[in-house]
Amino acid sequence: MAITAKYKIMKTKLNLIVLVTLLYITTGCDVNTENHEIETQEVDLVTNQLATNEFHVAQAEIQTVLDGIFKAIQDKDADKLISYHIYGPKFTEFRDSQLRFDSQANEEFERGFVGAISGFDYNLGDLKIDVFGNVAVVTFHADFRPTIGGQVIQIWESTTLVFLRVKGEWKITHEHHSPLNVG
Repeated sequence: MAITAKYKIMKTKLNLIVLVTLLYITTGCDVNTENHEIETQEVDLVTNQLATNEFHVAQAEIQTVLDGIFKAIQDKDADKLISYHIYGPKFTEFRDSQLRFDSQANEEFERGFVGAISGFDYNLGDLKIDVFGNVAVVTFHADFRPTIGGQVIQIWESTTLVFLRVKGEWKITHEHHSPLNVG
């Protein structure tokens, strides 16, 4: 009797494994009912093939976010600027060749920067927006010209921003600012 019980348990486990495997294999597949064929549509995250329209839509969304970020700086709206970030334990920033900064240090810096300026002009040279599903990497050569204490300060940087799509919105999860030699 004990062998029969063990056999039933093993058979139940085997059936469960087969069912889970079948569900896993068919997830993400479309079944063409006319031809009874299974079609998969995988997106090549490097070349964006099969998702070109989605890629361009995401690029446009991120461009809108970038415009909002720099408008918030020009409007001296620190709360709006901060809203474009997703702060938490995974947020990181590199700035001024120093050690890594966390969420709190980034927010303090950005609030201080926005509070100190009386004007802000900028140009994003060689802007590149690459989308990898729900992650995007934005790179550009920053030509920032903030006015602080009545003086225009020229800042040249190579900048990388990593965005994550959270609840349909693109948020900054990483910033990297390195001095750019333009001479």
